[in-house]
Amino acid sequence: MADALAGQLQRFLDHLTVERGLSPNTVAAYRRDLARYGAFLRERGTTDARRVGEGDVAAFMARISASTHGDGRPYRATSLVRALSAVRSFHRYLLREQAAASDPSVSVVRPRLPRSLPKPLPLEDVLRLLTAPEEGSAKGLRDRAVLETLYGAGLRVSELTGLDVDDVDLELGSVRVLGKGGREREVPLGRYAVQALEAYLRLARPQLATVRSRAALFLNQRGGRLTRQGVTLILAEAARRAGIERRVSPHVLRHSFATHLLEGGADVRVVQELLGHASVATTQVYTLVTREHLHEVYEMAHPRAHRAVAARREMA
Repeated sequence: MADALAGQLQRFLDHLTVERGLSPNTVAAYRRDLARYGAFLRERGTTDARRVGEGDVAAFMARISASTHGDGRPYRATSLVRALSAVRSFHRYLLREQAAASDPSVSVVRPRLPRSLPKPLPLEDVLRLLTAPEEGSAKGLRDRAVLETLYGAGLRVSELTGLDVDDVDLELGSVRVLGKGGREREVPLGRYAVQALEAYLRLARPQLATVRSRAALFLNQRGGRLTRQGVTLILAEAARRAGIERRVSPHVLRHSFATHLLEGGADVRVVQELLGHASVATTQVYTLVTREHLHEVYEMAHPRAHRAVAARREMA
């Protein structure tokens, strides 16, 4: 029996890459989820997506829900939601392209996600982190510029590593960023990030650059473009030097950037533009973080708040 499913899945993945312009990492995530979906359908004797029914999609979700990782941990709700999203996108694509008569995933219930709030760093921790790189070396100047740019512009790590030298305008104090879905935006850098980039470009990048560097802004020790893994290592080393015990990822600095702006009075729509979010709903999760912080401060400081009264009794 011919396997039409393989071609259908590949055409969808090509569509994600070529027409929608999704990043390689996003396409790879779709590929993993849909490879598992395809294997599941073949187990059930289905080799053509046009023959998939609602029961097949529901059974696939039940299979994932009952599965565990290699160490026995169950899959998180986020993994289930991501898998169903991939399956739905695939079937909607077939329906839109008139390669299928219906969408069998439309009635399958989406798992409920627990609300997970971002965990930003306190401002004092961010300041210690930014000043942690060693002074006087090319590596230290580069690391300082990387950290200041991540926090100063609130960039995703993929946006940072994709920057070229010409994307930075030090006179205007801004950086041109290519974000998700190929959307371009211009983001202010701030005085400290501009100073760090000036020092890096003048003193450090010429020492790191080789023939393979080309236009890349941030370079590794071998002269190639700095990778996501390289940025993660820079952050880990800076956190260790700063005495910060929690894991600090590039996205933690992005969370901190957004939260600190909102705490400082920035409008949520402005923060949305700076972060490159397609929807303001994505940005509004940070307002919950700042609201939570306000409640904590109130509870500890207001004379008629329960925690403040308890704290004063303990001190008495």
